This record gives sequence, C-alpha cells and structure tokens, in this order.
Amino acid sequence: MRILLSNDDGVHAEGIKVLYEELVKYFQVKVVAPDRNCSGASHSLTLLNPLRAQAMDNGFTAVNGTPTDSVHLGATQLMQPAPDLVVAGINHGANLGDDTIYSGTVAAATEGRHLGMPAIAVSLVSKNPQHFQTAAVVTARFIERLQAHPLPSDQIININVPDMPLSELKGIQVTRLGHRHKAETMKKMQDPWQRDIYWYGPLGQELDAGVGTDFHAVANGFASITPLTIDMTAYKSMTQMTEWINELSI
Repeated sequence: MRILLSNDDGVHAEGIKVLYEELVKYFQVKVVAPDRNCSGASHSLTLLNPLRAQAMDNGFTAVNGTPTDSVHLGATQLMQPAPDLVVAGINHGANLGDDTIYSGTVAAATEGRHLGMPAIAVSLVSKNPQHFQTAAVVTARFIERLQAHPLPSDQIININVPDMPLSELKGIQVTRLGHRHKAETMKKMQDPWQRDIYWYGPLGQELDAGVGTDFHAVANGFASITPLTIDMTAYKSMTQMTEWINELSI
C-alpha cells in the first residue's frame, strides 16, 4: 500500500516523524507537509501565490502552503502513481467534536477523500503530547484492518488517541462527534507600544460528551474512531423548508 502522509503542525513536527517511522515498517510512505505550523487552517487553499516543494535531508517534502495544498500537491504531482491512502497526523492535540470544523489535520484527510482516496486523520489528545507512539501503533493497526474493510466513498476516519502508554490504552471505540459549549470571546490586550491586540479565547467546555461520543471515549482511556461524512446537507430540514418556501413570492 502506498500512503501519502501529511499534517497541519508542519513537516518538522514530532507527531509526523513518529507516525512515519511506524507506518514505513509496513507500507510505502511519502511525507508531504506544510513548511510551518498551520493549526486551525481548516480547508484553506493557497490561490494567489505559487506553491513550492522543497526536499529535506530526511526525505520529507516541505510545501509553502496549507495542509490541503500539501495533500493536493502530493497526490497529484509528487506521487506517481497516486497514493492508495492519505493519512494526516499525528496532530499535537485533540480534534474532537466541533474542533473538526477548524482542524487542518481533518481538512488534509478530507482533501484526500475529495481526490478519490480513502483518508484518515489522527490526533493525540493532550496540550503537551508525549506518547505519539501509542497513536502511531493504533493507526498502523487500523490501516491493516482497513485493507479488508474499505471505507465508503463519502467518508473519512477521524482517530483521537489519549496521551498514555500503549500498555494503558483500554481499547478502541467507534464514536460520534460530541459538541462543545460556545467558545470564550476574544481577549483584548496591549502590545509593548500600548496598541490593542486580540487573541482567541480558550475552547468551550464539553456540552455533549456522554457515552458514545468521542469526548467520552478518550476521557475514559479509549482511542476514538469516528467516521465523518463530507456531505453537509441538513436533510432533516429539507422537507419542512420545502413546505414554506413555496409561499414566497418572487
């Protein structure tokens, strides 16, 4: 199996190095990732500037663009033939619940799916992650099983692993996304010249984190595996809206 490996923390991040070292034991792996940290980039593209790919001494390729740019460039130009699977991670921190909307890691995987390849995003749930090897092993084992159980064409897989030694991991659970409370407002501060500057506040606390959610699984020592769909249509609203939309006079 040929794997394109990317991330949003940048080509120099510890997570992508550890995941590469685990995956290359079993698969053919090429790393194409942003040349800097792009956390929170979501599915942004670089449209007004050219992209450049720079080969590094360790064989990785650094791209002066976003996670989505990196996957698109890697899959369509830098890997011939195209990869069989796109993997993004290991992210330095969680991508749980609503976080997936902003995540460059999940976006990198989603771009792989847009290009017609199965895709996986993997994150280590910690503000100061240490046990990347645990997430790497979970990912490698999942990919081995995935070969016999292919993903549906409209889905990607979002994996979140608690930051603990592999020996302490309780297992793996298939989950749904939980939800957070509204995030805190921006923080207003002053720079050294007393000019106003603003920082995003902390993430909201868990609102929906009960049994069956990704939040609950990770909090209780399990790796969480959540199938995500990229069809954002609110099907439940279509019938109700159709009933009153016909009353509009245009």
